[in-house]
Amino acid sequence: MSDSRALDPLLAVVESGVEVVDLGRQLRVGMPQSPNHPAFWHTLPRRHGDMIRTDGGSAANDMITTGTHVGTHIDALAHVSHDGKMFGGVDAEAAGRGGKYDQLGVHTIAPMLCRGVLLDIPATRGVSRCMGGEEITVDDLEAALKTQDVEVRPGDVVLIRSGWGQLFDEGEPYLGRTSGVPGVGEVGAQWLADHGVRAVGADTIAFERLAPGGGHTLLPAHRVLLVESGIYIVEALDLEELAARQWYQFTFVLVPLNIYGATGSPVRPVAVVAS
Repeated sequence: MSDSRALDPLLAVVESGVEVVDLGRQLRVGMPQSPNHPAFWHTLPRRHGDMIRTDGGSAANDMITTGTHVGTHIDALAHVSHDGKMFGGVDAEAAGRGGKYDQLGVHTIAPMLCRGVLLDIPATRGVSRCMGGEEITVDDLEAALKTQDVEVRPGDVVLIRSGWGQLFDEGEPYLGRTSGVPGVGEVGAQWLADHGVRAVGADTIAFERLAPGGGHTLLPAHRVLLVESGIYIVEALDLEELAARQWYQFTFVLVPLNIYGATGSPVRPVAVVAS
């Protein structure tokens, strides 16, 4: 009989006394992503049978090209500047000379193993998902905390569910080019920063609200979080199962790829609770 743990890599973890929810999107060619970043591409330069060893063995291999802000990913502090400055007053133009960001690149993000909080905005409002272009306000965030009986503490990672992630598999609608995309605005971002969180995340393409027809032209929450507050942003999370289980507090685990000087990294975060 085959070992069922070989079929489910998380099963062995579950059997050890914890339950795990995968928050990352599967990386696929053609998945929806920001038009501002290079696309993900995967191909097989060698397939089984292209070369066969004398003993009958064969091996396949892969090639991947990708931007670092595709699929579920984390924004490093080097990702955004404002008025020529990045977080801590770092000169943005000078920092990029040499083709890498030594000071604020993704390699400077330590692995995260910390308290996570889910703020389920549609559940709090009694709807299936927020509307395109709708701002998630401070009142919404505080109402979710009260309804879910949780609090945000310094050092937490706060994940905001809008329900927009339900559209991910539909492709173009998820991008909200004409409809806009729900999310927090500048005031909501400042509320999160004032709570001293370590990172924030959402189930949308750019974390914050995108106005109908506005695209990524204005991103004030990115400025508040990355440039002014040194708070990382995780985008395109899958928060549907987490919400279905009503896991509003959990251990959040995230490890970026250790790419020296990069502005971001694809990630596969998980939420963990004791079973």
